[in-house]
Amino acid sequence: MPPLDLSIGLGTSGLDDPETCTETVVAALEAGYRHVDTAQMYDNEAAVGAGLAESDVDRDEVVVATKVHPENLAPEDVRETARASLDRLGLDRVDLLYVHWPIRAYDAERTLPVFDELRDAGLTDHVGVSNFTPDLLREAREILEAPIAAHQVECHPRFRQSELRELADSFDHRLVGYSPLGRGEILDDPEVAAIAERNDASPAVVALAWALDRGIVPIPKARGDHVRENLRAIDLDLPASDLDALDALEPGDRQIDPDDAAWNR
Repeated sequence: MPPLDLSIGLGTSGLDDPETCTETVVAALEAGYRHVDTAQMYDNEAAVGAGLAESDVDRDEVVVATKVHPENLAPEDVRETARASLDRLGLDRVDLLYVHWPIRAYDAERTLPVFDELRDAGLTDHVGVSNFTPDLLREAREILEAPIAAHQVECHPRFRQSELRELADSFDHRLVGYSPLGRGEILDDPEVAAIAERNDASPAVVALAWALDRGIVPIPKARGDHVRENLRAIDLDLPASDLDALDALEPGDRQIDPDDAAWNR
């Protein structure tokens, strides 16, 4: 299996209206995105699939990722709902299938072998995990036969995930950053705004450029003009002094922090 080529992606959490979701996926692919992220939890896989189908971009050029709901992580439920996700997406395989949260029905010894099974059966090219702690990540690596291709977690300049980034380098997987704008908090951050002004860019583009420079794959949510605007991050070459300033920002709190998350146990 070739390595997973992950670029900046379109996050689709919150794209609840089917028409808007489909239009956004089409617009993103036309703008140049080649990575689209969805999940059973988002209840929009069918709309994402419609966007993939309506786009003129060849399917094999796009990394399509989805995630199995934490309530669906018992073995038979993984098998059944992963196939249902493919049906909704209108695909015979996804490029990347994640364990969305290691909670509720998740049992490492029972859940993870089914992801190997689905990969062996050709339903996914790669296996990923999301919202794992360092200890759970190490455990998953011991159980899975497939290499972990990606670990998706909240990551932005005020929540930099240094330990998980180091583990991603050590374990040779990609760290995918959701909420790369801190659920909008970064957009109103005065220190980020100052860096943005110096570089003639928006705070969003600065935050995304920081992520890309630091080896993080950001998956911003966006609609309308922001879809194309976010791609400016690919070409923004922030000075080392500004990257260092972003690394030195006072850490903030998680924006996504459910009570039953693994790190709250």
